[in-house]
Amino acid sequence: MLFGAHVSSSGGIWQAIDRAEAMGCDAVQVFTQSPRMWRPTNHTPEAVARFRERREEARIGSVVCHALYLVNLANPDPVIHGKSVAAMRSSLEAAAAIGAEGVIFHVGSHLGAGFEAGLEHVVPALRELLELTTDDLWLLMENSAGAGGTIGRSTDELAAIHDALDHHPRLGICIDSCHWYVSGVDVTDRTALDAAVEEIDSRIGLDRLRCLHVNDSKAALGSNLDRHDSIGVGLMAAGLRTFLTHPAFQELPAILETPGPEGHGPDADEVARLRALHGS
Repeated sequence: MLFGAHVSSSGGIWQAIDRAEAMGCDAVQVFTQSPRMWRPTNHTPEAVARFRERREEARIGSVVCHALYLVNLANPDPVIHGKSVAAMRSSLEAAAAIGAEGVIFHVGSHLGAGFEAGLEHVVPALRELLELTTDDLWLLMENSAGAGGTIGRSTDELAAIHDALDHHPRLGICIDSCHWYVSGVDVTDRTALDAAVEEIDSRIGLDRLRCLHVNDSKAALGSNLDRHDSIGVGLMAAGLRTFLTHPAFQELPAILETPGPEGHGPDADEVARLRALHGS
């Protein structure tokens, strides 16, 4: 397993590698632009080259990018939908430039219109975006916490998108421990976790699972509230080890997206706690 964290790329995208190395990571997740603004960041050829050079020096085994929070591929509004597709395209292009292995994204919300209505907008958008993927760069759907009209609250919903896109060979998934927990999957219970993993395998295929987000939860099991907490602090506490040590996950990057000690994200101590929780 590769242990890592979401880190800032402010000051130049290569600085994400500097920060990850200082934290003791061997995997990293970055935004390729501000997560709450539509305007893309222009990464110069020099910045991209420096990122690749620093990744090799720091021996970072996995790099994934996270798409904007603003993205909603299920939105029927042509303006928002168009901006969402353009932002995803920009993320994929930046990810390809820096040599990332995946772009993780939240599918979006059907805004009360229903899952099938949302699917009518999601599928053609993803079909277009998947043309930008390669054998080395995949699109990864993230499971949602299940609030409101969000899509991806269950394996069934992720599988329906996967099926509608004819099992595209470069469409994968990222599982978030907090999102699974608050959507009703008790990842601290081995029997419940085994059943959830088996469902992924039978409906989508474990070969499509390419990344983990490892987050504790401030919100209760089945609450549908997306409230990440730091490792060992939230409701899952030491029970999160059950998720982290599942045999199906051991070749994957495990990325922290926690608030951290001061609300600025995970730090070196938390990466060390993640390793200790796993037993590595």
